[in-house]
Formats: sequence, structure tokens, C-alpha cells
Amino acid sequence: MNYDKLFEAAKAKGFADVQVYLVGNRDLSLEVFEGELEKYEIADYSTLTIRGLYNHKLASYVTEIMDDEAIDSIVDKLLDNAKAIDSEDESVVYGGDEHYEELTDLYNQKLTDLDVAKKIELVKKLESLLKEKDPRITYVDSFYSETTRSVLLQNTKGLKLEDKVNTAMFGGSVLVKGEGDQRTAFDVTISNDFADFTLEKFAEDIVNRAVASLGAKPVPSKEYEIVFDRNAFATLLSAFQGIFSADKVQKGMSLLKGKLETVIGSSKLTIVDDPFMKKSSRSRSFDDEGVATKYKELVKDGVLKTYLHNLQTASKDGVKSTGNAFSGSVAAVNLKVLPGSKSQEELVAEVKEGILITDVQGAHAGANPISGDFSLQATGFVIENCAKTKPVALITVAGNFIELMEKIVEIASDLKTSYYGITCPSVKISKMPVSGI
Repeated sequence: MNYDKLFEAAKAKGFADVQVYLVGNRDLSLEVFEGELEKYEIADYSTLTIRGLYNHKLASYVTEIMDDEAIDSIVDKLLDNAKAIDSEDESVVYGGDEHYEELTDLYNQKLTDLDVAKKIELVKKLESLLKEKDPRITYVDSFYSETTRSVLLQNTKGLKLEDKVNTAMFGGSVLVKGEGDQRTAFDVTISNDFADFTLEKFAEDIVNRAVASLGAKPVPSKEYEIVFDRNAFATLLSAFQGIFSADKVQKGMSLLKGKLETVIGSSKLTIVDDPFMKKSSRSRSFDDEGVATKYKELVKDGVLKTYLHNLQTASKDGVKSTGNAFSGSVAAVNLKVLPGSKSQEELVAEVKEGILITDVQGAHAGANPISGDFSLQATGFVIENCAKTKPVALITVAGNFIELMEKIVEIASDLKTSYYGITCPSVKISKMPVSGI
């Protein structure tokens, strides 16, 4: 589409400023079962969002039709949407910032160029590796997904920005059966560089975790010292990530309302939003409104330093946007808990009586972002006399998210990006109640 023609047509209908936001995606999905390719899908699609400022109100219209012949129809629909807006909030089309970070390592042409046959071969290899690790394995699932995403933002104020990223994910799960028991384990590994994928170790870790969980039983109900595995803590944090949104705060839907510059966690805890994280498909140099993204410490040494803002929430609070307007909401780009210096094993070695929690379930249903309360099913291992021992299951961990953050006594160095896109290390908690038997 000729955007200049679109801008001219919109101006002629009374729009003060117009912006286009084009997102192009190319997705590849592969699944293997019993040595055969069960799924092979390629999706190639683009979405164009047009935003126009009319009588100080910012209307939007989304389309997948991008022919010049559709310009008049698009402008008419945009105008209808503008006239229907009854919000009192004034909006703007952003003119741009002085500096936008130049991002590297986000698009790897070698990943795109690698033949699909080779990728299929590697998914089959992963399935084979998972199967051969233990005779008690009865079911294996292996998959590969790949995404290339390009973004173009252009407006009548002369702003033109572009980003391009790609990433790949290998995933695997197994079901193992023992005497009267069966357990599963699942994990993913994410990068845009095939040199980072060590499938042998990846498969071994998944199988070892499943096999070690056989025979798991609940423990007596009481307070225990807790070590959250990095994947488990990332799952818990994913349920509460929205509390950092200024939009949620302003609407009274976040437990962090009124807590800026106050202590909400342990002095060991620093949580950042890193939009420049290498090899992450989420990383961006600008948000959907054209504001430059920034590395920011949301929580520094336990103190809440900032909320995440778009232009509208920033205007309400009298601050500058943090560059976190995405898909019509306010959200982090790459939420990350900064690591410490110890290994998970060292954290476990500091616990006399506790539980290593490796998985939590029902995080989004069992967590309240307004009160901070949560109650989650969990599995893991008992820690006795500073060593991981027997497996545990059918337990519930419950508490309050801020109280949990305040109880953090140690953070490990084993940083990893989870399935939810949150990057976490393992975390040790002083004590929290566990319900079992």
C-alpha cells in the first residue's frame, strides 16, 4: 500500500495526523510422533493497524487488506470509529525520540536459510533422544516452532521505524510409568542460533526430571524453606506480571497501586524490563506508538522504581512513556529477574528442611493480581539435611506475592527464558506454608 496516498486521503477527511503500523509474521511449526512428521505448517500473514487523530481523539482500524484500492474504504471506517469515541482522554500521534537503540543479534539469516529438512531431522533426533533415555518412557512429544517478525511504523509527523527479529524453539515432553505411578516432564529451549541448541543435554534433563518424580507423595502440612526452580518461579511471576502496568494501577487492578519508591521485596531482588535482550523475539527498539524502548529497573534491590507506561497512562501521571505500548495494552518486553552468583545446588545445600518446587500449576486461575494472593498446586522434591531427596506431589503452596518477594533470601545464577517469555533464575524463600497431608 502507498502510505503517502493513505495519509493524504485521511487528511482530506479531517484527520490531523495518521500512523500506520505493519506487522508481518512468518511461522513454521513442526511436530514429530513415532518417528514420523505429524505436523508441518507454514503461516505467512501481515496485519496493518491504522491510527488517526480526529478532534483530539485517536481512532484505530485493523485490516489485512493492503491494496491501494482499499484506501478510501479504510479511511471511511477509521472516520466512523473516530466519531464513535466518547472518551474524554486526549491522545496524540507521537513525533519520535532523539535516539532509538540499534539492536543486534535479533535477526539471524542463517536460521531462516537452514533447510526445513534439516529442522525436521533435528525434531526427529530430539524424539529419539527422549525415547532412548529410559525404558519406562511410554510417550514422547517433540516439536519445533520458528517465527520471523518484521515491524514497520510510519506516520505523518515524519517518523519511520523498522525492526526485524526471528527465533526458534525446541520443545519436548515425556510420560514415564513406574509401579503404580506415572509422571510427566516438559521443557523448551529458545534461541535464534542453532549453535545454542544442545539437544542431548536438553533431552536428558527432561527425562531425568520425569523419572526422578516417580513415586512422589505429599508431605505433612506446615511451613517449609522453599527453593523455586527457575521454571516454577517464572510461571508464578507470569501470573503477576500485569501488576507493573500503569494502566492496571490507574484502574485499581494492581496490588502495586500507591507503592512507588516503597519496599515490595527483598534487597536481593531486582526485576528489569530489558527490551534489548539478545536473541529474544520480543526485543524491540520502539513500541507500537513509536516511543523508544528503554532498559528499566522495575524493582531495584527490593524497591519499586517505576510502572510501565504508554503515552496515555504517562500523560495521566505526568511522566514520560516508558515505551511499553504493545497490542493495545501496557506490558513488559522482556521481564527478567537479575541473577545472583550461586547455583541451584548451592541454594539447596543451604536448606535443612524444605522443598525444591520444580513445577506449579493453575498459576493464572489461582492468582489474584489485585490482592496478590495465590494458591497453587505444586510438585518437586523434599530437601533434607541440605540435600534433595524423595519426590513430592499433591501439595499446595499459598501466600501473597509481595510477602513472597520480601521472603527471598537468595537468588541463583541459572538464568533461563521460560515458555512464558519470562527470564528467571532459581530463587530461595525463607519459609512459606505448604498444604499436604
